[in-house]
Amino acid sequence: MDTEERRRGILEAARADGAVEVNALAERFQVAKETIRRDLHALEEHGLVRRTHGGAYPVESAGFETTLASRTLRHVPQKSRVAAAAAELLGDAETVFVDEGFTPQLVAEALPRDRPLTVVTASLTVATVLADAEKITVLLLGGRVRGGTLATVDAWTTRMLADFVIDLAYIGANGISREYGLTTPDPAVAAVKSQAMRSSRRRVFAGIHAKFGAVSFCRFAEVGQFEAIVTDAALPAAEAQRYSLLGPQVIRV
Repeated sequence: MDTEERRRGILEAARADGAVEVNALAERFQVAKETIRRDLHALEEHGLVRRTHGGAYPVESAGFETTLASRTLRHVPQKSRVAAAAAELLGDAETVFVDEGFTPQLVAEALPRDRPLTVVTASLTVATVLADAEKITVLLLGGRVRGGTLATVDAWTTRMLADFVIDLAYIGANGISREYGLTTPDPAVAAVKSQAMRSSRRRVFAGIHAKFGAVSFCRFAEVGQFEAIVTDAALPAAEAQRYSLLGPQVIRV
């Protein structure tokens, strides 16, 4: 097996398993650990993986995106803390957009049930979470349903969203960086997120530390467009400060 084949195998394993470890890869491919580390470095340089202590995990791209189901299995305590802190930024908003994705779903679960609220969403799971809340009105955007994320996209979705003026949008992303802003793999998803940004007076990004520095295929927002960024404490304080210099308040929980 040559270097290119091995690196392709490493990437396939990362995408299939959600993460890979240097020791296991060295044993699997019968090469030295240092060789695997070089492979992971090369894959990271090409934006295909993010390295961690002792391994790496795949970066979502035009050719790869994790499913909603897989997102419910990783970093759940951190995502729950982030979602709860994001929900506390509701303020006096009466209309809210909640994005697709697991962390936004957790934000929806954390929203107060004791006050009138109208929630607009493209996510079937968010709509389901809030459907039985007596004081919450849910407006589900129509469109083509993406099976992996259970959310609607395409022209029907963006046209309906364009007719609203929303007090606060809770936005998710597959990656956020100071250079490229917020990104997501699918152009259709990016179009919905872009419209949500345009339709909202206030915007909050909620995402764990692993999102930071990751870059996907489609840009839909700049960091400076957000009132606040909510993430977990694993994002270094110095890095949080760099993002805050672009405009938003950065909250680490």
